[in-house]
Amino acid sequence: MADQPKIQMRDVAKAFGPKVVLDGIDLDVGVGESVVIIGGSGTGKSVTLKSILGLLTPDRGSIKVDGEEVIGMGSSDRERVNHKFGMLFQGGALFDSLPVWENVSFGLLAEKRCSRSQAHDIAIEKLAMVGMDAPVADLMPSELSGGMQKRVGLARAIASNPEVIFFDEPTTGLDPIMADVINDLIVKVTREVGATALSITHDMASARKIANRIAMLYEGKIIWQGPVEDIDNSGNEYVDQFINGKAEGPIKMAMRA
Repeated sequence: MADQPKIQMRDVAKAFGPKVVLDGIDLDVGVGESVVIIGGSGTGKSVTLKSILGLLTPDRGSIKVDGEEVIGMGSSDRERVNHKFGMLFQGGALFDSLPVWENVSFGLLAEKRCSRSQAHDIAIEKLAMVGMDAPVADLMPSELSGGMQKRVGLARAIASNPEVIFFDEPTTGLDPIMADVINDLIVKVTREVGATALSITHDMASARKIANRIAMLYEGKIIWQGPVEDIDNSGNEYVDQFINGKAEGPIKMAMRA
């Protein structure tokens, strides 16, 4: 089915004790599309990603990848599905004790998908895609700036040519110029790898640059979604307050309550 979503979520809910984090999420991510979920801290963005990745099991609902239900899936099938995924972690999450090239090719080496020599060559290739020269491959993460570490994390995310790349707050901790560089790289490498992208962020500059479509998560539900060019005229007062960074508005009132 040509128009089958790459990822489809229906009525996905997750609570931790009495705290309801997700309260019936419906979201489609089309093949080759870049969808960004925006929302404040604690609104469930990370829980959404972890539910798709299988790190958390929702209390109810359906999550399909390429039309295949992944909730309740057996471990071998789950591993097969997860091979379609790449991930850029919020803090970079590099291994301090490994040189850059081993960080980039860590997944390939861990699963014995190639030799160390091949892994080194793949790492050099992926580092080049994120604008880093070959000598960087032999450096340790501690020798890199925050922006360079983020690039290495991006190279690792694309090391296995994934079908879907997840971006967890990709510009956190970066200055505005480096953040813009990373946003440009995300757009570039996602296109070059031919991947579908699902990102979570509260950085609107990042969301506007990397998204085809934006969805806003608030109180466990998607309260608005649409093309990135429509967000300034969403007609939703919660969205307007969030994207314009206004202290006063319905979100503030809800927080006070």
